[in-house]
Amino acid sequence: MTAPLTDNIGSREHRRGSTFVRLLKRPAGAISFAILVLIVLVAVFAPLLAPYDPNFVDLAITRAAPSPEHPLGGDTTGRDVLSRLIYGTRITLWGAFVAVGTSIVIGVPSGLAAGYFGGRTDRIGTWISDAVQSVPGMIILLIVGANTGNNFDLLMITVGVFMAPGYFRLTRSTVLAVRNEPYVDAARVAGLSNTRIMTRHVIRPVLAPIVIQSALTAGMAMGMQAGLQFLGIGGGTTPGWGAAMNEGFRVMRTDPLLLLWPSLALGISIAALAVLGSTLADVISVKTTTLTRRQRRRLAATNADALPAGAVEAATGSVSHAAADSAVRLENLRVKHETPRGVVEVVHGITLDVAPGEVLGIVGESGSGKSQTVFSMLDLLPKSGYYTADAIWIGGEDVTRLPRAARAKLLGHRIGYVPQEPMTNLDPSFTVGHQLTEPLRAVHGMSRSVAKARALAMLERVGIADPARVMRSYPHELSGGMAQRVLIAGAIAGRPSVLVADEPTTALDVTVQAEVLELLRELQQEYRMALVIVTHNFGVVADICDRVVVMRSGSIEEIGETTRLFAAPEREYTRELIAASLDGAESRGELDRAAREPAGSTRAADPAAATQNTDASDEADRREVRA
Repeated sequence: MTAPLTDNIGSREHRRGSTFVRLLKRPAGAISFAILVLIVLVAVFAPLLAPYDPNFVDLAITRAAPSPEHPLGGDTTGRDVLSRLIYGTRITLWGAFVAVGTSIVIGVPSGLAAGYFGGRTDRIGTWISDAVQSVPGMIILLIVGANTGNNFDLLMITVGVFMAPGYFRLTRSTVLAVRNEPYVDAARVAGLSNTRIMTRHVIRPVLAPIVIQSALTAGMAMGMQAGLQFLGIGGGTTPGWGAAMNEGFRVMRTDPLLLLWPSLALGISIAALAVLGSTLADVISVKTTTLTRRQRRRLAATNADALPAGAVEAATGSVSHAAADSAVRLENLRVKHETPRGVVEVVHGITLDVAPGEVLGIVGESGSGKSQTVFSMLDLLPKSGYYTADAIWIGGEDVTRLPRAARAKLLGHRIGYVPQEPMTNLDPSFTVGHQLTEPLRAVHGMSRSVAKARALAMLERVGIADPARVMRSYPHELSGGMAQRVLIAGAIAGRPSVLVADEPTTALDVTVQAEVLELLRELQQEYRMALVIVTHNFGVVADICDRVVVMRSGSIEEIGETTRLFAAPEREYTRELIAASLDGAESRGELDRAAREPAGSTRAADPAAATQNTDASDEADRREVRA
């Protein structure tokens, strides 16, 4: 059994609560937040804070100057200005809340669906958003006010409708940036439904921009509300600050203070919201996430001896097992992409087969079709791609005949997926424990306690010394090797019959690479899974695979037992690939000795001993196609 892996889990200073702390550490953020809290408290406790009833008339204080009994004086009809200003705070904040809430309820879900699903949903949503923005809002507000008796709530709901396109576009653009993130793909392969993925994983990066947008939108809503009330629309028995400004404007020359107090209250509130939104944009910033991802990629490039290449699936040119007896079988698979220059076929009618308990390696240079083949099986093709196949058999069932939801659930039960780049395939918004237990509960129907026990057991099985601590950790607190083990634990937690490993040793140092390969082989034998490894590294193939599929330009070039293929490759292309690996190896004998050993035995070749194919364009092409 692989020795337990220990690691120093880093500081937790970047957890969720730190955003609020960083906000308060900035003077502008702290002051604006304090002002808004004070305004909210005034609105909530208005009946306790107001010295008089806002509608009580005392003719003795008509246009009276400020005094100890009436700190802000009296208005034109003898009512206490301070009391009406305090109650007006309640009306003004409620109107802003209604408008912002309406915008969020309309704009966020529609933007989420448009960005995630794309296609027709995106086009329809964008068209409606553009149509709403083109409508003259003030005319509609005047019509609504005239036909509803100046109903305040309906007016603010209408304001919210006209502000919804801002939320729609913000949400859509943010979702477009994250919908193809590796951790979203991993959630799809785990069998989670689209609704769950959107509401649990995709929406997380949207929350911060929504908070910032809401602060700015609330200020705009307060300004629009004041403008409407200033024009005499939407007032009530206790009007807001806009109506008070209207009254003060009429006597501005003789009693300027009546215009000053509500104008000052409105100006301070809108300014505080604008400053808070701007400060939040700096504190929360999407730039931090982008920078972290870039740092991880630089670290991966430094530590890795090789660059990745593909994704996953099994193969055979001639059928060696009946479809019902195969772990996975693809029949006449073709993958095409729509490009500005027309439709391009990248996989040309291949038939692949993996037997239960078999370890199959898929190798090939950049553009050979490895990734596209497996992404078809896992439903991970980008929006531009689609596939046709006579059948895709998984565990004896043809998934091409199943609806999307049923197919996703079947994949979640029967296929485990170990993606490359472990640090980007874990959702940074959730703890490791949540990400391990979520598929077990949502797809496999386990209770919370059973799922947690299974996750702890799997973490321990993959060699993590303190699984309870790792369960509580966030991805950024793990090393690359530990994150890869977490992904392996998640892949096997559901007891799949097929484990797909996409460049499982990418971004890992040489020692950890060997440990991960040894672990995969142990797990494959222990659970009798079919194991499919996509790699450009012939050292990995020699070390772990029973059979090898060599792909070239979307077709199968050669397939055979590992020992036979290394000892006597039939095709010139295969000989060139092996020679390219051996030419850079420190010891040509490592792969030769591996080729002479029986398939399935513990091979002597160290995967790090064979120089890995440094074809960096393979991963670049893969990212470009998926984007």
